[in-house]
Amino acid sequence: MKHIQISHIMALLGLLALPAWSAEPAQIAMTPRQQQSLGVVVAPVAAASALTSNRLPGEITVPVGQERVVSAAQSGLIDALFVAAGQNVKKGQAVAHISSPELVGLQREYLQALTQSRLAKNTLDRDAELFRDGIIAERRYLTTKSSHEELSALLMQRRQSLRLAGMGDAAIARLETRGEYSSGLTITAPIDGQVLEQMVTTGQRVDPAMPLVRIGRLTPLWLEIHAPVESLGSVANGMAVRIPKYDAEGRIIAIIRNINKNDQTMHVRAEISRNADRLSPGQFVEAEIASQASAGNQFSVPKSAVVRNGRDSYVFVLNEKGFMPVKVGVASEQADRAIISGAFSGNERVAVSGTVAIKAAWVGTGAE
Repeated sequence: MKHIQISHIMALLGLLALPAWSAEPAQIAMTPRQQQSLGVVVAPVAAASALTSNRLPGEITVPVGQERVVSAAQSGLIDALFVAAGQNVKKGQAVAHISSPELVGLQREYLQALTQSRLAKNTLDRDAELFRDGIIAERRYLTTKSSHEELSALLMQRRQSLRLAGMGDAAIARLETRGEYSSGLTITAPIDGQVLEQMVTTGQRVDPAMPLVRIGRLTPLWLEIHAPVESLGSVANGMAVRIPKYDAEGRIIAIIRNINKNDQTMHVRAEISRNADRLSPGQFVEAEIASQASAGNQFSVPKSAVVRNGRDSYVFVLNEKGFMPVKVGVASEQADRAIISGAFSGNERVAVSGTVAIKAAWVGTGAE
């Protein structure tokens, strides 16, 4: 754009026929020649579609509650792996087997506690009968009862240790009735889903709580969007989100008001429910957010077309006499485009360059 001397601009503005100011937006008279001299460029308004925002970067993640890390319940050696990354599994399906000498020691301690508890129960029953017949003192009966309660608590503790080590109730029952020891543990999947990561290999030594595999349920998925902080006021829960490349759709479920200080973006979380199977956790995509207003009264214009006047926003609409300031609502401003709402037919042309000169003419009518 050519640089124009301030005196030249003021001279041209002085040639404009400017009517007196009124409460209504004033017509700004400007001939095509004057527009050319002031560097005014116009562009058509574009009707906004249902999804009108610029594409925003985001990452696909697994929702909280749909992911589990399967860990080793007891130290030992992995002697078998039954699944690998990418496989679908059902709840209760075996994923690995651990050979654990330590488990044998826990079972032995449990059987000892079980024997002591049974003996204490027999002793308590006998002393209860003797106490009723008046053969023994109450103190002896209470002592026997206390000993039985202590051993019962110890038995419950040892049983819980076996459960924490990964033994199921069926295996514990076999141990109680048959004295059948288990030398290893079968680790099972806690949920239906897909194995996202295999963290160990066969023959590896593992410690308690060491992660073995990660399983996730992949429908629906979350999309973590990085949106400009300027869009904070125009984004709301329930707004539609679309990933055009994969034809996936969902809705915003959370707006995290914690601004990233490095790039001044905010976190917007959407739940993708349609075509989520086309996406994968950790994948980076571009998404579009639908505006809150209906698409019927929304239009897309270059950001430079929007002019501020106090707290209000306007665009200058071209007509036969020059330009008419039209008040608009701004739904969002991102990159070089703005989404506006107003009384437009969709055939209007608005000023996108030289708006400073047009506003100066408008201010001369008493607009401010």
